Amino acid sequence: MPKFKYKAKNSVGGYINATTELASKADVIDEIVRAGLIPIEITEISGGDGSIVPKRIRNLFKPKVKTEQLVLFCRQMYSLSKAGIPMIRAITGLSDSIDHPALKESLIKINRDLIGGKSLAASMSEQQQIYPPIFIAMINVGENTGMLENIFAQLAAYFELDLSTKKSIKSAMRYPMIVMIFIVAAVVILNIFVIPVFSDMFAKFGVDLPLTTRILIGTSNFFVHYWPLLLAVSIVIPFGIRRALKVKEVRIKWDQYKLKIPVLGNIQYMALLGRFCRSFSLMLQSGVPLNLCLKLVAEALDNKYLEDKVLGMQKQIEQGVSLSQTAVQCGMFSPLVLQMFAVGDETGRVDELLVEGADYYEREVDYGVKSLTAKIEPILLAIVSVIVGILALGIFAPMWDMYGAMQGGK
Repeated sequence: MPKFKYKAKNSVGGYINATTELASKADVIDEIVRAGLIPIEITEISGGDGSIVPKRIRNLFKPKVKTEQLVLFCRQMYSLSKAGIPMIRAITGLSDSIDHPALKESLIKINRDLIGGKSLAASMSEQQQIYPPIFIAMINVGENTGMLENIFAQLAAYFELDLSTKKSIKSAMRYPMIVMIFIVAAVVILNIFVIPVFSDMFAKFGVDLPLTTRILIGTSNFFVHYWPLLLAVSIVIPFGIRRALKVKEVRIKWDQYKLKIPVLGNIQYMALLGRFCRSFSLMLQSGVPLNLCLKLVAEALDNKYLEDKVLGMQKQIEQGVSLSQTAVQCGMFSPLVLQMFAVGDETGRVDELLVEGADYYEREVDYGVKSLTAKIEPILLAIVSVIVGILALGIFAPMWDMYGAMQGGK
């Protein structure tokens, strides 16, 4: 374990020099703060075994901070702020009680930054892999307006609704995904183990085989002889796709295509528009400037195609175009929501009407998710029927012909 030498200031203005053995500088700072001291200088004297490989491996497998943890963090911070507990003390208490290693490490760093004079938003902005831009912007607004307690409550409610929508979509997709996995597994097993047996039997009889059977046998031979190549391709393709999606133009096209997938695309589109309305409303209510709202909401959408459209709205608003006109020109919204934008522009109640828009889209998502299974089942049934039909024509038809020929020979 690394060894650190530190210099700290006590409550009466004196200085203390000491050494300690802990896992990281963040842990040393945490120990100093617990002792009621202010850290001045920390120097690593010994790096343990001097190897950084184990640490890198640990970082690879370190669990990410999920939305559930952020919701819990916001709710706890709201309760602590409402009780009047100072920020540094609240963060210290949470870092002690939270079990999630990445979030715990993050809170220790935030605590150190707060003691050093940084704002909460500034500290979080250095950890954007954990705290999304919309989260940081809202915290910044809360600190500047003295409404941090309310901001934590609003963020908790926002992320909770967003999480609920994501979970409902995942839950609805679980059944068709399991069915598709079993279909793929069945096709692989048939090609590797079942069809070769029939192929050998047909070869012994030396009969003329129909086209369907020859195709099945050819496919099976390819699986049997080139399975290492197929396995390699199945491993390489996901990495290739991930690399290709890092190119902006490719990602925009892919995200646009996802929204056009039959049945699923419309649900995803409604969910993203609901997120847009909800996050836009939340930021407007908190007093974030309109153009900054659009920039942050675009990043929160997690869809490059729609992000480009929202950033286009931002540019038009900066040029003096009204919000309702930009909403019409971007072509994202349904007529109902466009009317809400228009009325909001006229009455100055855009934030309230956006909440109505978010509720509308979320209801549509809920209805779409509930009817998803009923819509997908016929498609899955058709796929299974096609596979069974091909197998029947390719395997059983030659067997019937052989049986008929044997009966005729008698």
